[in-house]
Amino acid sequence: MSNTQDLLKVKLEQLQCHFTWGPQKKNIDLDEMKQRLEDSIQPGVTYKAKCYNHLAFVNCLQGNCEEAIQNLKEAEKILRENHEEEFDERIIITYGNYAWVYYHMGQLTEAQSYLDKLERVCKQFPDASRYTAMVSEVYGEKGWSLLKSSSQYYEEANECFKKALEEDLDNIEWNLGHAIVLSRLETFSGTAESHVPSQSMKQFRRVLELDPDHGEAMVLLALKLQQSNQSEEAMELVEKGLQKSPNLPHVHGYAAKYYRLKGDMEKAVELLKKTLEIRPHSAFLHHQIGVCYRNKLMPLSRNPLSEIPGKLAFQQRAELIDLCKDHFKKAFESRPLTFIRAQLDFAKICSLNGEYQNVEEIYSNLLRLEDLRPEYKQAICLEAGLFELHHKKSESNAITHFLEGMKINYNSTEKKRCRNNLKSVVERQLRRNSRDCKAHGVLGLMHQLDGEKREAVESFEKALELEPDNEEYLSALSLEVNSDCPNQSEDER
Repeated sequence: MSNTQDLLKVKLEQLQCHFTWGPQKKNIDLDEMKQRLEDSIQPGVTYKAKCYNHLAFVNCLQGNCEEAIQNLKEAEKILRENHEEEFDERIIITYGNYAWVYYHMGQLTEAQSYLDKLERVCKQFPDASRYTAMVSEVYGEKGWSLLKSSSQYYEEANECFKKALEEDLDNIEWNLGHAIVLSRLETFSGTAESHVPSQSMKQFRRVLELDPDHGEAMVLLALKLQQSNQSEEAMELVEKGLQKSPNLPHVHGYAAKYYRLKGDMEKAVELLKKTLEIRPHSAFLHHQIGVCYRNKLMPLSRNPLSEIPGKLAFQQRAELIDLCKDHFKKAFESRPLTFIRAQLDFAKICSLNGEYQNVEEIYSNLLRLEDLRPEYKQAICLEAGLFELHHKKSESNAITHFLEGMKINYNSTEKKRCRNNLKSVVERQLRRNSRDCKAHGVLGLMHQLDGEKREAVESFEKALELEPDNEEYLSALSLEVNSDCPNQSEDER
């Protein structure tokens, strides 16, 4: 790399644009992201400029730099035509992306020309740096980019939308993004937002104050109201949302989820299949259809006749299993790095059908993934442990997975379930054999992770009575004992 390139890259890394916001090739599913962004650039969809900006980033990562430049030209054209008064605020990200794409193409003079343009734009803003200005449009578009990339960035996206709204309180685009990310954070049991799940409802109502005909806000608010048993208003909003946005596939998808949760599987599947004709590769739609078929499968699986070949229930069960597997697989094939839930759902159906090799392959792949939300890491450990316990009948492997879930320092429902299952297994082992050294040691580790020092010491001491030379328990006991004496010097210990 030449000295000129080095100096240019230092400048580029100071920019605020998709290339400096975190999610890169290793932790997003590029093909699926590209498909979603292309689906978003359809008639009737607003805010297309940000989609073209994001699409340019994805195309560049895939090596399609000429296509990326065309995306940016479209974004710039939209901003000039539709946002003339605020063009300079909104063009900052597009110019930054231009500079990065030309850099990747080796066209350094062109890259520098866009840095020069940014410098001229940023001089208008009193708090700007040389090449960027943290205005609401930058915060807002960064929020959308992070929101679309992966769930591990939701907290950061939420902060971006809050910053954007500080400067532009009535912006529909930023209010909608803030509502959506709040709604998603509320579904994760370890987040602060999950303890006050009404935040997103207020935010969706704010969007509807600003735009009473916003179909997406209507159906998303309906889903939150449904969770709060406010069914009458929820139903009205779904019907109105479908009426106001008859051509928006994501509105139909969310409406279908509402009908599924309401128990109307036929209506849900009908809507989802109709929408799938428009977006045949949608991971979300395939997953929702799979969940609908799973809801039909579960009561049938409890029917003893479903286990007898030749019976109608047996045939129905087999058909539903195939449908679940097909749709869950299509949901995660394009999103192996980010659609964790679809993979866990697929594994459970395979377990139900005795396809243990498929299950082991899924869990093996998932356990190797990094850069995941802690709830997902814990969910993977939990489900892998339950599979080992109930299907493979391996208590030792189950214990390993449950412990790994507990070691992730994050309080969630999944962590509690890992702990409860671990405790049940160990207590069962001790009832069978009160002198089970490993069981006492595991119990000590569990107490240690819970911060229960006295109980941890007692368990490790019992384990060492039975196996005095066990280095793992000696080390763990020493750690617990010494942690009670923080003021002692090393010599005193």
